[in-house]
Amino acid sequence: MLNLFLLQTLNGLQFGILLFLVAAGLTLIFGIMDLINLAHGVLYMVGAYLAATFTAYTGDFFLGLAIALPVALAFGILLERLIFQRLYERDHLDQVLATFGLILILNEGVKILWGAAPLSVPIPDMLAGSIPLIGNLRYPLFRLVIIGAGLATALGLYLLVHHTRIGMLLRAGASNGPIVSALGVDIKRLFMLVFGLGAMLAALAGALVAPILSVEPGMGDSILILTFVVIVIGGVGSIRGAFVAAILVGLVDTLGRTFGPILLRTLMDPSAASQTGRTLAPMLIYILMAAVLFLRPTGLFPARAAAR
Repeated sequence: MLNLFLLQTLNGLQFGILLFLVAAGLTLIFGIMDLINLAHGVLYMVGAYLAATFTAYTGDFFLGLAIALPVALAFGILLERLIFQRLYERDHLDQVLATFGLILILNEGVKILWGAAPLSVPIPDMLAGSIPLIGNLRYPLFRLVIIGAGLATALGLYLLVHHTRIGMLLRAGASNGPIVSALGVDIKRLFMLVFGLGAMLAALAGALVAPILSVEPGMGDSILILTFVVIVIGGVGSIRGAFVAAILVGLVDTLGRTFGPILLRTLMDPSAASQTGRTLAPMLIYILMAAVLFLRPTGLFPARAAAR
């Protein structure tokens, strides 16, 4: 039982890290630009497809990843210039409708370019296999690399936001964009960079998950819902909140699905416990969100507190 708990805890941590990579970009866009971007999930999908394409073309996952990320950054900036900059002054309903339309267009575009059949990306040879942890417990090396890459990205974001001039402008823009613009800062260029960075982070999550999941159209839709849950729990505009909330959601979702039915067997017969556990498991993260909002309506780490 201890080995199963450790294994599922690592799985939950890895899932939470992926959620953070997607949520971090959306947090920056939502918190600073006040833009509701429902199409952020498709950028995760595009990252996975770019990684699959360039890995197949070069024969090397790392080289494919190194090419995919700048392409994703350029794609994000292109979208911002062509579409999103026209939405900044619109109300949230217009933003929701426009970005929902973009979801449909990009999902169909992916089917036209790559086909509807799922793609697979092989795990690099040097990261294949598993390593021993405790006793006879082993864990896939590639999943540990995903955790390490996510933690390194979180550290890099922390340093960028809190210890650089760009980060200072981002935090100032989140607090009062018009004043920052009045002080001579090119707020349009700042928004473009933020959007490109957010797109690249979502693409990084998609590229990292490509070797362990099928790359297929619509793969970004389900993770988008969880990403908004993470942002609400963590506090809108807070990178620290997004990190903590993503880890919480990943652990609660993974551990709940595994141990929920086991705990329920102590209260009811096995078949009823299994059925009830399967029903309750998908609801756990929403119960967590309701509990957090009841205690802290602005989330765990609201942006205004995080900036101090």
